[in-house]
Amino acid sequence: MRRIAFAIALVFVTHLLRAEVIKDFGRDRLNNSPRHADWVDIKSGDRTIKAFVVYPERKDKAPAVLVVSEIFGLTDWVRSLCDELAENGVIAIAPDLHGGQQFEDLDAARKATSALRKEQVKADLDATADYVLTKIPSCNGTLAVCGFCWGGGVTFQYATANLKLKAAYSFYGVAVDNAEDAAKVVCPVYGFYAENDERVNATIPKAEELLKAAGKKYEPVIYKGAGHGFMRAGEPNNPDMREADRKARDEAWPRWKKLLAELR
Repeated sequence: MRRIAFAIALVFVTHLLRAEVIKDFGRDRLNNSPRHADWVDIKSGDRTIKAFVVYPERKDKAPAVLVVSEIFGLTDWVRSLCDELAENGVIAIAPDLHGGQQFEDLDAARKATSALRKEQVKADLDATADYVLTKIPSCNGTLAVCGFCWGGGVTFQYATANLKLKAAYSFYGVAVDNAEDAAKVVCPVYGFYAENDERVNATIPKAEELLKAAGKKYEPVIYKGAGHGFMRAGEPNNPDMREADRKARDEAWPRWKKLLAELR
């Protein structure tokens, strides 16, 4: 029995050592931000979801940007990115599409995200969009969406589904792959991609062809030397920051800031 117990313990320890641990960060920025932020409850069908909102410091009404997280859910990093968006003049609102789940490793995050129903994700995004447009008086009625990794793919799909969107910013997310979806795209889509990410990048040429044929605006940019997830991996506060990803992030932000400034 002792040998069996030892063997089980050894397997457990080995699993922990091999686990891809999710290292979160970004709370320092949140704690030191001068901007106002709130947790809000949003009714989505017969459910109530949480969302994190950060408001810009400006004297006039502002556009709003929906923020769709990576597979890790509504982490401190995602919330800190909302603060960075608000620093650039927009209301940033990130719905908790994972229902408050926290993940001990990447495998758990993958399983939980794959279990999310597409219909539920869309309904939650719709509810969040309606909330920011109708319940937040400082919003000027302009709505955009952004997302990262899994959220980047969700962003591209959501650009086919919400007529109120004025822009979509897809960060290393898979693109639309059929003419029907391409024809439904309601707003310009701006893609931010990593050079070392062929799984995602392989979807770009077909999307370009389909969206051009449909008369839609799609502007993909591939950042040299970057790997998938470079906005997180290149964050200066990331304990595992990769230099090539930092460079890509530093190149992507000015482009994004310019696009955000064009929202009216």
